[in-house]
Amino acid sequence: MSVIPIARRPRETPDQVSTAHAMQTVSDWSRSSPLASWLGDPLVREIMVNAGREIWVEREGGVEHVGSMSSSELYRIIERILLPIGRRVDHASPVVDARLADGSRVCIVIPPVAVDGPCLSIRRFHVRDLALSAFGDEDVVATLTDAVRQRCNILVTGAASSGKTTLLNSLCGHVADGERIITVEDIAELRLQTRHVLRFEARPATYDGALEVGLSSLLRSALRMRPDRFVLGEVRGDEALDMLTAMNTGHHGSLATCHANSPDDALRRIESMVLQAAPQWPLNAVREHLQAAVDVIIHVERSPGGYRRVRTITEVSMRPDVLGTKVLWSEGTTRTRLSRGRS
Repeated sequence: MSVIPIARRPRETPDQVSTAHAMQTVSDWSRSSPLASWLGDPLVREIMVNAGREIWVEREGGVEHVGSMSSSELYRIIERILLPIGRRVDHASPVVDARLADGSRVCIVIPPVAVDGPCLSIRRFHVRDLALSAFGDEDVVATLTDAVRQRCNILVTGAASSGKTTLLNSLCGHVADGERIITVEDIAELRLQTRHVLRFEARPATYDGALEVGLSSLLRSALRMRPDRFVLGEVRGDEALDMLTAMNTGHHGSLATCHANSPDDALRRIESMVLQAAPQWPLNAVREHLQAAVDVIIHVERSPGGYRRVRTITEVSMRPDVLGTKVLWSEGTTRTRLSRGRS
């Protein structure tokens, strides 16, 4: 009589159980909610509910009104969204930003600060991975690919929902396989397809006493873990000083995004962030530090038709006491080669 050994299923860790439960919960509420048909549409990039009534979606670049719902239904959806991720929203804390288990980013605002009723926005990332060719022509692709391979420090700028994070993800697809990348984000949105990736996400202070873990702290921790490159999801505060310091101390080929109207505006914004973090620094020292750290700035815009395109690619330059940019590519101009590669 032969004995057949029983294959035992490996015991799941608490984190695996928690993630699986969260994913199942997302699937459950998304199928049974009034938003189900749009959550299941791969062409829908963002779902917005205004004042607990009107439903709007961004689909294939355009924003359209698609229906309505009651405030009570929206409150039930909000409760089912937040429960599995351990967050809460109430009159004492009426605003919450969070990441769902499927990678979507959710923003919720309720009364009293939302005057007309509860508001919900679900932004979906990486439903479809985009190649660099989706952002521009052959010259754009060649310039961006060259910047990544030459290990330039890159800043992607643009307005909200202009495609900065999506472009950042596409740029990282051209990093050499095996390079160790550490991403640091306020809300984890990047989904890099390279093999050697660590993902860090900031944590706000919670009502049960957990302390805040900010971007500056995470970035400093990331630099102790031997990254070949780091990716900062968005620079908007004191972490600007840590970012420039890291870029100036051997972490070449790193990338970040910044909300700005133009490349020159982005430089001014980062100047002000550094001065807020280090007010004792003279302005000229800040500009020299910035010029030495950032090589290339890519500005993206969303057209009236909803298409996200690279508008300009510039190289940071420093004239006497003046920090500015030199155009490498823009619509209607001939492409100029990089002069600041670090490889």
